[in-house]
Amino acid sequence: MKMLNVAILILVLFYPSLSTKWPTHPVCKENDLEIYYKSCDPVQDFALSIDGCSNILMNTFNIRAATVLRHNIKELSIKVNLILNGKSILEYSQKLCEPNGRRFIFCGKKKGEHIYYEGPVTLGIHEIPQGEYTVSVMLYNEDHLTIACADFTIKKK
Repeated sequence: MKMLNVAILILVLFYPSLSTKWPTHPVCKENDLEIYYKSCDPVQDFALSIDGCSNILMNTFNIRAATVLRHNIKELSIKVNLILNGKSILEYSQKLCEPNGRRFIFCGKKKGEHIYYEGPVTLGIHEIPQGEYTVSVMLYNEDHLTIACADFTIKKK
């Protein structure tokens, strides 16, 4: 009986680390636009929501995002790749946090802290062409350790 309990405990403790697939989460689905995301971080998922698909085409829209930090953020950078047919066709990167500049409330947060961002995002997109796209987004700190990572699937009919 003790051996069975030990085996169950080991399975429970180590099973999450064996699976590196996270579920696909819907962001929005309206009329002819669908957006989904899946964490590409093998260790951690995160939460994201927006007010609606139609708001994305506006100049600025509101998002809500949350996660628990696995690493400190002294500096934070974002890297975005637009992928079509398995090939990166556009890449964008920008520094979001710097040691002397606190642009966002999560700049300077420490490992283990919860971060929650609710506020505006400006993409500068006025139209999404018809088709299916993958947008890979990675947030990483000054040591190039992953803070959050997601692959977005965008379907426009």
